[in-house]
Amino acid sequence: MKQQARFINIGERTNVTGSARFKKLILNGDFETALDVARQQVENGAQIIDINMDEGMLDSKAAMVRFLMLLASEPDISRVPIMVDSSKWEVIEAALKCIQGKAVVNSISLKEGEEQFIQQAKLLRRYGAAVIVMAFDETGQADTKARKVEICQRAYKVLTEQVGFPPQDIIFDPNIFAVATGIEEHNNYAVDFIQATSEIKRLCPHAKISGGVSNVSFSFRGNDAVREAIHSVFLYHAIAAGMDMGIVNAGQLGVYDDIPELLRERVEDVILNRRDDATERLLEIAAQFKGDGSVAEKVDDAWRSLPVNKRLEHALVKGITDFIEIDTEQARLEAERPLHVIEGPLMDGMNVVGDLFGAGKMFLPQVVKSARVMKKAVAYLQPYIELEKSGSRAQGKVLLATVKGDVHDIGKNIVGVVLQCNNFEVIDLGVMVPCAKLLQVAKDENVDIIGLSGLITPSLDEMVHVAKEMQRLGFELPLLIGGATTSKTHTAVKIQPHYPHGVVYVPNASRSVSVVQQLISATHKPVYLERINQEYDVVREQHARSRPGEKILSFADAQANKFVLNLDLVAAKPKQLGVQVFNDIDLNTLRPYIDWTPFFITWQLSGKYPAILNHAEVGIEARKLFKDANDMLDLMINQQQVAGKAIFGLFPANSDGEDIIIYTDDTRQHERCRLFNLRQQMQLRNKAPNCCLADFIAPVNSGIADYMGAFAVSTGFGADELAAKFVAEHDDYNSILVKALADRLAEALAEYLHLQVRRQYWGYAADEQLDNEQLIREQYQGIRPAPGYPACPEHTEKATLWQLLDVEAQIGIQLTESYAMWPGAAVSGWYFGHPETKYFAVSKIDQDQLQQYASKKGWDQQQAETWLGPNLR
Repeated sequence: MKQQARFINIGERTNVTGSARFKKLILNGDFETALDVARQQVENGAQIIDINMDEGMLDSKAAMVRFLMLLASEPDISRVPIMVDSSKWEVIEAALKCIQGKAVVNSISLKEGEEQFIQQAKLLRRYGAAVIVMAFDETGQADTKARKVEICQRAYKVLTEQVGFPPQDIIFDPNIFAVATGIEEHNNYAVDFIQATSEIKRLCPHAKISGGVSNVSFSFRGNDAVREAIHSVFLYHAIAAGMDMGIVNAGQLGVYDDIPELLRERVEDVILNRRDDATERLLEIAAQFKGDGSVAEKVDDAWRSLPVNKRLEHALVKGITDFIEIDTEQARLEAERPLHVIEGPLMDGMNVVGDLFGAGKMFLPQVVKSARVMKKAVAYLQPYIELEKSGSRAQGKVLLATVKGDVHDIGKNIVGVVLQCNNFEVIDLGVMVPCAKLLQVAKDENVDIIGLSGLITPSLDEMVHVAKEMQRLGFELPLLIGGATTSKTHTAVKIQPHYPHGVVYVPNASRSVSVVQQLISATHKPVYLERINQEYDVVREQHARSRPGEKILSFADAQANKFVLNLDLVAAKPKQLGVQVFNDIDLNTLRPYIDWTPFFITWQLSGKYPAILNHAEVGIEARKLFKDANDMLDLMINQQQVAGKAIFGLFPANSDGEDIIIYTDDTRQHERCRLFNLRQQMQLRNKAPNCCLADFIAPVNSGIADYMGAFAVSTGFGADELAAKFVAEHDDYNSILVKALADRLAEALAEYLHLQVRRQYWGYAADEQLDNEQLIREQYQGIRPAPGYPACPEHTEKATLWQLLDVEAQIGIQLTESYAMWPGAAVSGWYFGHPETKYFAVSKIDQDQLQQYASKKGWDQQQAETWLGPNLR
């Protein structure tokens, strides 16, 4: 293409966040071989090379300086300009001191306001560097043409009029976002960039335009031929509009005129947003092209010649949405009424799905994909059904809700999808649903069953409250109980006695269908509930009897048997006391720290990662799910759909009995706050110590200066909104995927932050070298217990943590009235550094300890039992 003669290719492979090979070489200290990556970029046509060393396991500054020094002695590499790419200002400054000639800095923006922007720009001008300015201001990243132009024009005026920055050294990046994602709002992203480029060049004389080209094709990750075609077509039009440079793998950039005509036409429809069905039409042909650009072997589409009813069944079983509207329309035309398509071939297909799932021949991810097909078909038929003013009665109507104060709903959402797959109408009220609203909707909608979900322990009491209210108001509907903290024992002991019309614990989604089917049936319901009641009678009897050999010590005896800390091993004073805030976490940094095993468990695929990927029974589906998960992570992270934030603090501390005193400063003259802890009272095997978290901090009367930390992190900012977009598109599969991955990223961020604290900020394990498997197995020194979990099971201690760090004001994580964290993808807790610290479970306590704890907290008896009821003996 002729326009490319003046286009500057910025090589993207010398970037630890963008190239797995380069990252591995740098982490292993093989800088000499890493130079080969830079050399290959130049040989492939890169005219600038982008160098980024931002990685949690690296001393980024030292790595950048070392690499640049070596690069300077390589004339075949150093003949091209260097782009310094870092989010750390000290790394940028160190790099600029090493570079011969003019450098480019990537990047600065108005995100933190004009004052910081001007300060950084003045320093860059002093170094003589050109600068990339992101289209990002105090209110967020520009996505529309108007916002891109507005931000860039404002930045241009500040740079040229207030800083005196040479306009020819200003490079704007107006944000390239992915197209063809299936989300309607994204369809014009390429057009917005192209049109904004032209306008910015007109309004900002001599300024340049750049961008990360690979972002535009993320929705086709895995199909290199289509991605390269998208890049070429996008650049053809963007360069014509005035785009000067872009970060792209120059060796994999095709020529516009060489793209097969059919592929070029479909891609151009997407890039220029010329048709409402452009994405679907590109998807239709995408599989025809191999990675080398040649036409692939014909896809097995023999099922397309089947009768329409069988095609619908095949699409449902295989989770194929590509032709669902075409086939649904044909079925509608052949049916007497549109409703008959739902009641006939669609439900026949879902019955096959249900049978296969029940027989263990389909797995949960496949069932959720089937539900996506079904929902799209029903959505297509809905307008026709409305015209007839007619509807059908499903097997039954189920109301689902996460109870008041609780924000977790992945399991509930999966249950809803599975029930819908079996022709149940599901009303999902979402999260934090008050009892009054729940029961009013149940009455207004005339539902057949109510299902409650909850993750945190206060939810257990809320479920009891709902059961009592149902009894008081005369309800006779069955009540289903589910969620991570629930159990058959709690349901039988605490909930069922308050509601005699059927309370059933449902352990997982795969059990929900059989339970609901029996409760809906007038014939089977009495027999089923009688069996459940007898089963729960036995559970209550067993609970009432102490387990053989189980003994609870008096509180005084448990205190006398406390854990005795070795005071010679107390961790050194932290290198950096006080609070540290991180409002813009690079989520790509967290991917190596993800523990994937719980992710597969969420989808009811049991097995440990990575072995599950080759499991004889579930391996194929696990690999498909793993690929979908990584593609979704690309969307969430690289398009900045989800954001991560973190805060932690390290403080002087000493223990006082079961309390931990946190001081205002290291003089230890004034208490800042007290953390109240519970002690184990169960008599343990071999008379092991009865632990309390306070035991792991040096006592106040020891004369030893000890320390502890607190933290809170979330990667849920934007996750609920993205999940809601997928729900609006009848795509529960991707909605659940988003929430499950946000949870995994939050845990990864907690792991990564703890690592940085141990090695850098506290520094007691500066030489620690553990791989991710060792981190997952917690083979490091210290612990990070969380309020609400076994070692500190009392949730209201989160309020002290929030006050200590000013969490809500600093990073925006809120606490609900039941002390659940919002956004839900969040983790918080304490840092203990002593090498003898260990995780333990408080388990059962007696009234003596409960009363002493309640007195410290200023609670009455009801409050004490609300927050510590599950632990009371």
